[in-house]
Amino acid sequence: MSQRTKIKALLQTEDTGFEVTVKGWVRTFRNNQFIALNDGSTNNNLQIVVALDSFDDETLKRITTGAAISVTGEVVPSLGKGQKVEVKAKTLEILGDCDPTTYPIQPKKHSLEFLRDNAHLRFRTNTFGAVFRVRNSLSFAVHQFFQERGFVYLHTPVITASDAEGAGETFRVTTLDPIKPPLTETGEVDFKQDFFGKATNLTVSGQLEGELGAMALSDIYTFGPTFRAENSNTTRHLAEFWMIEPEMAFYNLNDNMDLAEALLKYVIAYALKHNADDIEFLKDRLLEEEKQKPQQDRSELNLLEKLQFCLDNDFERLTYTEAIDILKESNHNKKKKFQYLIEGWGTDLQSEHERYLVEKHFKKPVILTDYPKEIKAFYMRQNDDGKTVRAMDILFPGIGEIVGGSQREERLDKLEQRMNEMGIPTEELWWYLDTRRFGACEHAGFGLGFERLVLFVTGMGNIRDVIPFPRAPKTAEF
Repeated sequence: MSQRTKIKALLQTEDTGFEVTVKGWVRTFRNNQFIALNDGSTNNNLQIVVALDSFDDETLKRITTGAAISVTGEVVPSLGKGQKVEVKAKTLEILGDCDPTTYPIQPKKHSLEFLRDNAHLRFRTNTFGAVFRVRNSLSFAVHQFFQERGFVYLHTPVITASDAEGAGETFRVTTLDPIKPPLTETGEVDFKQDFFGKATNLTVSGQLEGELGAMALSDIYTFGPTFRAENSNTTRHLAEFWMIEPEMAFYNLNDNMDLAEALLKYVIAYALKHNADDIEFLKDRLLEEEKQKPQQDRSELNLLEKLQFCLDNDFERLTYTEAIDILKESNHNKKKKFQYLIEGWGTDLQSEHERYLVEKHFKKPVILTDYPKEIKAFYMRQNDDGKTVRAMDILFPGIGEIVGGSQREERLDKLEQRMNEMGIPTEELWWYLDTRRFGACEHAGFGLGFERLVLFVTGMGNIRDVIPFPRAPKTAEF
């Protein structure tokens, strides 16, 4: 094990007079005397004091922004503001030089767009250090939440032959020659000659396979990458993103909503407790950013208040039909302030409608249920009215939908009927239908887009800034 001490741990101590070894990257070097050192464990730098004439000029010249160094010295009380201790250097070793004339991440303010172009180095900035430490905590908290409740973590396949959502936005996986693939007698690509013997793609969801696990293990969850070949260049879409998808046997829609609300509150509370400094930094960053906006476009709550707001309020639960009535009769709709006006029942709600319900009408997180079946997936349980399904979406301030789920259709005849209506071939999903043939039971589940959760908790405005290496149209660097 390395004998080095992490800077976060050292800054939390009040003890002095002992020797320590620290390693990290130079943020700044002032007056050939004061090094601000950071090792990524915290946004706070450790001050290293280099006594005059204690190191040769050649070594001092190599202490540049971005250089990796190792320092051994005595921990002493700090005379500077903002930290209780600093290190008086006895020995200093340059582990890796950094040419200041070509190093992109200089000690100045960089735009997020510039840092996206340098995503391989943006972890070294305060903003992205904070974002990815928060992401780490949220990831750990997700696993802890489910493990404490006896769920089984199930790894569902990344390569699949199904399109769970039926949207057709899949990435093809093939070993066939892309220029001259083998063809059948009718002129179609002969996938029987492909690696898997059939057409395959990257998964859009682990749900269908997750249901198979729930029909034996009762409570399972998946947490892995999913892929959508959606040609969308927005601040809310990625081609590769992570999904948390629990599936629970013997759950109805109310049980499902209870679990989803509990999960969101649990992981937010965990981040607030374990990443207080990072969230405080991100709160201040967001306040600075919002100063550039007109007053009417600024958030009513700062980041900390917004997160606490979600913990302190029970989520408002109402049906889609009730929501449509509220939106249709709202002044916002009557004065045509919505980009997409609400004409009546059956409208597929947009982010602006979802945010209106959360931020203007109820002023708390909202769970909408019982959507029209025409705008929802084939596997959702049909209600007796013949028009709606047992779906539920959770809507959050500033972001709109963050969770989508449903009670699943466990009745074989109803499921086959719906698949036929939507043109989904039942013969290709024979294995999925078997769970309705052999010991079917009431069950439910939901999907939580992990990046949307991280976006919400960090207050960042672009989803490409909360995943280490974003994948989007024309974007596959690093």
